[in-house]
Amino acid sequence: MMTLIYRGIGLFVAAFVLRCMFKEKSFWKQVTAAMVLVPLILRILLIK
Repeated sequence: MMTLIYRGIGLFVAAFVLRCMFKEKSFWKQVTAAMVLVPLILRILLIK
C-alpha cells in the first residue's frame, strides 16, 4: 500500500514538472526541469 502512495506522489510531482517544462519558454529552465524529471521517473519505476 505504501509503495502505491509513494509512486502516486512521485507521479503527481512528475506531472507538474512535465507541465512546467512544456510551458516554460527559457531553454535552460526546460533543461533544468528535464534533469529534475529523470530521478522522479526512476523513483516511480522503483529503480535506484
